[in-house]
Amino acid sequence: MADHIGIHRAEGVWVVRAGGAVIAESRNALELVEGDRPAVVYFPREDVAMAFLERSDSRTTCPLKGEASYFTLHAKSYDIPDAGWCYENPGPGIERIAGHLAFHADKVTVEQL
Repeated sequence: MADHIGIHRAEGVWVVRAGGAVIAESRNALELVEGDRPAVVYFPREDVAMAFLERSDSRTTCPLKGEASYFTLHAKSYDIPDAGWCYENPGPGIERIAGHLAFHADKVTVEQL
């Protein structure tokens, strides 16, 4: 793992909200810090209401984290394209985020309770 990436347990309870619904809630979230970028909270898949999400065709690649797959979130009366993403097979040293999803804080609300 590159020296500028850190992964640790996100303290407390974290939630994701969109369209008036709670999409995820977890006491087992992970926080990934990469350089001077804002921290990103990754939610275990079992703590995410996957029925609201549909895998999209979007993909991006990070040289350290690997290929990210994206999900469209189906809110009550609208869709939020590529609202969340995951790394199915993260790169070396980043394996802890496998099985976790992160969400774009500019598309949904991600907050600590």
